[in-house]
Amino acid sequence: MADMEMRRAALLGTGVIGAGWAARLIHHGIAVTAYDPDPAAETRLRQGLDGALAALGRLTEGPPSTAGHLDFTTDLTAAVADADLIQENAPERLELKKDLLIAAGAAAKPAALIASSTSGYRPSQLQDGVAHPERVLVAHPFNPVYLLPLVEVVGGAETDPAVVARAADFYRRIGMHPLIVRREIDGHLSDRLQEALWREALHLVNDGIATTDELDQAIVYGPGLRWALMGTCLTFHLAGGEEGMRHMLAQFGPALKLPWTKLEAPELTADLIDKMVDQTAAQAGSRSIDALVRERDDGLIAIQRALADLNQAAGATLRASQALAARLGAAEGD
Repeated sequence: MADMEMRRAALLGTGVIGAGWAARLIHHGIAVTAYDPDPAAETRLRQGLDGALAALGRLTEGPPSTAGHLDFTTDLTAAVADADLIQENAPERLELKKDLLIAAGAAAKPAALIASSTSGYRPSQLQDGVAHPERVLVAHPFNPVYLLPLVEVVGGAETDPAVVARAADFYRRIGMHPLIVRREIDGHLSDRLQEALWREALHLVNDGIATTDELDQAIVYGPGLRWALMGTCLTFHLAGGEEGMRHMLAQFGPALKLPWTKLEAPELTADLIDKMVDQTAAQAGSRSIDALVRERDDGLIAIQRALADLNQAAGATLRASQALAARLGAAEGD
């Protein structure tokens, strides 16, 4: 099945990630059926969808495709019956995810692509017992899914390489940057990097060295700005001057022997939990979660639009998505 023939998606779970997928898929012309065992989830999903679609429209400078729409059901079999893509977004509990995927695989078309949004589990852990396991993979997005383009695409021991390629083509079609992870590993790539930084932050707060606000400032006003364009490795290549990474490693390599980091996480004691909760609440101040989401979304849109002017990083992905949307629109008009 060619990527352009994928027109219908089923979302299993409608929390933050599932709702984000719904907005991105609908904006790009995919008919979405969202499954959740809680009937009340439909109201929450539809309430959040308007804001997400509006933000995505500002990012892409275009309205949602008229082909995209949302249906909701509490019947998993009905949700997946006609789906070309099944995207699982259940809480990070292995047995729950496996049960959902097994049930979905039994009811889905054999050619349907089955992807898990899991942030930590390997696809080989999820394939066992699923009908046609060769079409099962991980497609791990980042919150907010409707604005951040990265999706880590990971095949398992039984995944057909052609399925990985097909999935990457589809996610590219809906404005994403598919990063194919060449070997499955717990936590994939990005979360392993984030986890190292998170563990160090917990130690610094636990030891009374810095507050959560001070640590966030240490990222926002410095390396975070560079990471939006170049990431860690290319940034350090520049730190070596004309000789690049080799000089950087010669100059700063000895620091790797110094006790600058503590990769073992500290124990989450009641005291540390209280510090994290109280300090992040102080950072938020009077701003509600909804207000912070709008603030975050505005910033992400501005950064990606600025990068689009440079045709770099996430901005290049945005420009490519806009060009594809224009071509598809022109083809539909012919």
